[in-house]
Amino acid sequence: MSEDALREFVRRREDGNERVLRGATLSIRRFFALDHDAYAEGALTRREKELLGLAASMVLRCDDCVAYHLREAHACGAERAAVVETLGVALVVGGSITIPHLRHAFEIVDALWGELPATPDGKT
Repeated sequence: MSEDALREFVRRREDGNERVLRGATLSIRRFFALDHDAYAEGALTRREKELLGLAASMVLRCDDCVAYHLREAHACGAERAAVVETLGVALVVGGSITIPHLRHAFEIVDALWGELPATPDGKT
């Protein structure tokens, strides 16, 4: 996913959330507030919570959620290595069915953290 595509995703997500909240019931508003509060700094840092959200999103196979949590993890200062380890845990938990979502995640990782050059043997 290119940086432009990621910006477009963020724009669509924010527009969609505004639309939902304009017509939302109290229950919907409360759920949105609960989601917001769950990722606030606490015993776990926001960075740790975003990595947990990333792993859960991978296992649940939600590409929009994967993109969101990667963006938030990056904003919280998560290192590429921590993100890659989180994706590895998600792959083990979720199994091979998560591989298409893993590919999607690495496109975003490369857009946010920069692509790693391949070594001559094809390994990074």
